[in-house]
Amino acid sequence: MASWTVTFQDAPEMSKIRGDKRRRDAHIAFVRANPQLQIGGSLAMRPMQDFPGAIWNVEAEARDEVERLILRDPYYVASLRRYKITCWSKSSASQKLEM
Repeated sequence: MASWTVTFQDAPEMSKIRGDKRRRDAHIAFVRANPQLQIGGSLAMRPMQDFPGAIWNVEAEARDEVERLILRDPYYVASLRRYKITCWSKSSASQKLEM
């Protein structure tokens, strides 16, 4: 299993998509139903700023699995959200992240 980071860059109009409660609820249900999406969240240049993007960490065998996951996300709108998928390796698999 490989580790992948997905970095999303959003157009300003994406805030309307994130503000839609039904779509947000569908996105949260999607995230919870896909355990390979290990952690994710919004990105901002400073706290309490509108979100210009997001980041995910995903465990998957292949890049195309990650891309299929992105394309099924209710928050994904091709005209408003670009993404970059990067494979990375863990320096210490025994370390745990406390949240």
